[in-house]
Amino acid sequence: MNARHDYLLPGGRIGVLLIHGLTGTPNEMRGVAREFHRAGCTVYALQLAGHCGSVEDLIATRWQDWYQSVVDGAEKLLKQVDSLFVCGLSMGAVLALKYAASWPDNVAGVLAYSVTFRYDGWSIPPLSRFAAPWLLPLAGMLNVGRRKMFNEEPPYGIRNELLRKKIADKMLSGNSAAAGLPGNPWPSLNEFLLLSRNVRRKLHHIHTPCLLLHAADDDISHRRNAELVRDRVGGPVEMVLLANSYHMITIDNDRQELFERSIAFIRRYSSGIESDIFPALSEAL
Repeated sequence: MNARHDYLLPGGRIGVLLIHGLTGTPNEMRGVAREFHRAGCTVYALQLAGHCGSVEDLIATRWQDWYQSVVDGAEKLLKQVDSLFVCGLSMGAVLALKYAASWPDNVAGVLAYSVTFRYDGWSIPPLSRFAAPWLLPLAGMLNVGRRKMFNEEPPYGIRNELLRKKIADKMLSGNSAAAGLPGNPWPSLNEFLLLSRNVRRKLHHIHTPCLLLHAADDDISHRRNAELVRDRVGGPVEMVLLANSYHMITIDNDRQELFERSIAFIRRYSSGIESDIFPALSEAL
């Protein structure tokens, strides 16, 4: 079993469940976790099954295991709060949307950061972009390529050059708990494709309010991924394109705008909760 790197920040009666991305770690959500907690929320940043360990740990899991981590995390947080917001980055945003589609009565709102159904940003090589949707399922059926990876390449989803170097050094150090694995294993990417297909079919079931924040110049996930959600969900939706970041918008140059818009969204859809239960939220804006 992998070491635990999830964390809980106890606060008020509004909870935020944070979901990291594929091959990522709860660390990539730590900045936004601090801001939500400072605003008065109870925050739980979960660790997806198979993550923060070795490649072998990750490829031993399927997308259903990742989703079960979300279900278990939500159940844990709901015991401590009156209202739950689910918030995910990249594939974590896809998992957040799946939870909202499956458990609508549990969710007050969805915050989807850099939502990713396909790796189709400008930094993805065209051959990988177009071949992956049929190559990966074929490799899975033939049980080949289990040790192969699509390795991460600069700019690693980060526009800020100083921060990019720090993250790259951590990612390439071999400590996957610090900044994630340096690439995506083929079997895990195939599971990601299966998850994406499942959630795309369920988007019209979502009537929960959604906030979609996406980099206008996302290097990993084109903004059409967010537009797909905007156009298919059935509830209130706000989509904002961030001007000065790449994929990792929770840590990149526009992070302050992300914090402010996220807290404003939670405030808007927490109006049914008495202000004295959540005293810091107004002060954070």
